[in-house]
Amino acid sequence: MSEITVSVPDREAFDNRDGGDDRDGRDELDPTRRTARAWWWRELRPLLMRVHFYAGLFVGPFLLVAAVTGLLYTLSPQLEQLVHHDQLHVPVPPGATPVPLARQVSAAIAALPEGTVSAIRPAGTADGTTRVIFDAPGVPEDYSRTVFLDPYNAQVRGILTTYGEWLPVRAWFDELHRTLHLGAVGRVYTELAASWLWVLTLSGLTIWVARVRRGRRARRLRLAVTPRLRGAGRARVRSWHGAVGLWAAVGLLFLSATGLTWSQFAGTNVDSVRAALHWSSPSVHTTLPADQLAPTNPATSGTADLAATAGRVLAVAREHGLSDPVEITPATRPGRAWVITQTKRSWPEKHDSLAIDPATGTVVDQIRFADWPLAAKLARWGVDAHMGLLFGLASQLALAALALGLISMVAWGYRMWWLRRPARPAPAPAPTDPPGGTRRPGFGAIALVGAVAIAVGIFLPVFGVSLLLFLLVDAVRAQRTPVGAG
Repeated sequence: MSEITVSVPDREAFDNRDGGDDRDGRDELDPTRRTARAWWWRELRPLLMRVHFYAGLFVGPFLLVAAVTGLLYTLSPQLEQLVHHDQLHVPVPPGATPVPLARQVSAAIAALPEGTVSAIRPAGTADGTTRVIFDAPGVPEDYSRTVFLDPYNAQVRGILTTYGEWLPVRAWFDELHRTLHLGAVGRVYTELAASWLWVLTLSGLTIWVARVRRGRRARRLRLAVTPRLRGAGRARVRSWHGAVGLWAAVGLLFLSATGLTWSQFAGTNVDSVRAALHWSSPSVHTTLPADQLAPTNPATSGTADLAATAGRVLAVAREHGLSDPVEITPATRPGRAWVITQTKRSWPEKHDSLAIDPATGTVVDQIRFADWPLAAKLARWGVDAHMGLLFGLASQLALAALALGLISMVAWGYRMWWLRRPARPAPAPAPTDPPGGTRRPGFGAIALVGAVAIAVGIFLPVFGVSLLLFLLVDAVRAQRTPVGAG
C-alpha cells in the first residue's frame, strides 16, 4: 500500500503569501471558514488592500518628503535661538528698567523710515528684545521687516525679514515643509500628503487588526503591538510596519487633520465650514462710535504720535490684565481702534484681546480666550500642537517621533513591495500588483469606495481626484490580468 504524504504550510508560508494574513490562507483551505466570514469584509478587503497599496506606492514619496521636512522643522526653534541670538536676547543690566515703549518705537521708525508700522511686540522677558514690525517695500508677500531693539536703551540689535513671528531660519524651514519653496505649486504636495495620511492610517489599522484578530486576546494584543525581533523576510518587515503604525495612528490622524487646515483647496473649505458654524477665532470690533472719532489718526499722523499712542495703549492693556507676551496692532485708518492681543501659544495659552480708542485710551471691545467657542479653542490648540508650540520641547519630541515613525513606515512599505517581486516566472504576481494578487473586489465595494471618493472629494478635491485615479488604474490592471493568475 502506497504511503500518502500531506504537506501542511507553516506559519511563515502563510505570512508570506501574497494574499495577506495566515487566517486568509486557512480560509482558502477550509470552505467552512470562508463562508463563515462576514460578506462585507470579503467584498471590501481586496479593494481596501488595493487602495492602501496604491496610495502607499504613489503617495509614499510625498509622505516621505513631508515627514523629513517636518522633522527638520522640529529642530528650527533651537536653531533660531542659536543663529539669531543677538536679535532675540540682550544682556540685562543690574537694576535696570526698560525705557518707555514710545522711545523704542521712535528708534525703530528712525532705523527703517521707508516702512509702515504694522505691529509692535514689547519685550516679553527680562532678556528679550522689543520687535517693531513694518510693512516695507521689496519684501515677499506675507513677509515683513522687523526691527529688534534693546528695551533698556532703545538701541537697534538688528533688522531682519520675518514671516509672522518666525525669523529667517525658522521661516525657511517652515516654507520648506509647507511648499518646498515652490510657492502655490508646492502646496499641492502637502495637501496630497495630508489628504492621504488619514486614509493610509485608517486602512492600515483595519488591515492590521483584521490580520491579528484570531486566537486568544492576549496573543492578539501581543501580535498587534509588538513587532517581530527575530526572523527575516517580508513577514518581519510587515510586523514592524503594522505595529509602529498602530502606535503612531492617533498622532498621524492628528497631523493629517490639522495639516489640512493649511492646504490650498481643502483649507479653503475648512475655513468656510468653520465660518458657517461660527467656529472661527473671534476678533474684537475696531469701529469707533461716531461721537468718539478724533480729528486725526495717531497711527498715521507722525512718528511722535504713533510712538506715544503705542505706550498709552500698552498701559491701558496692563490695567486690564493683559500680561506678556502681547502684540499691538495700530489702526490702519481713522475711525478704527488699536488692537492689543496676547500671543502666548504654549500651555496654558493666552489670547485675550482688547480694542482701544487711540485718542482717549478707552476700551471699546474685548474678548477673553476663556469665552472663545470650544471649536475655536480646539482649532487653536491643534494648530499650535502641530507646530510644536503647545507644550514646548515635549511637543517637539513627540512630533520628531511621529516623523521618524512615518519615515520608517514608508521605508518598510517599499521594502515589502520589493520583497514581493516574483522569484519565478509568471504566473507569479508582479511586484506592482497589490497584495491579494488578482482577487477582485466586489461591485458593491467598488461602488461604495467610489461614492466615498466623490463625497469626500467635494471637500478634499486632491484626495478625491487621486482616489478615483487609483481606482481607474486598478480597474485597467484587472482587465488586463486573467482571473486566477497569481
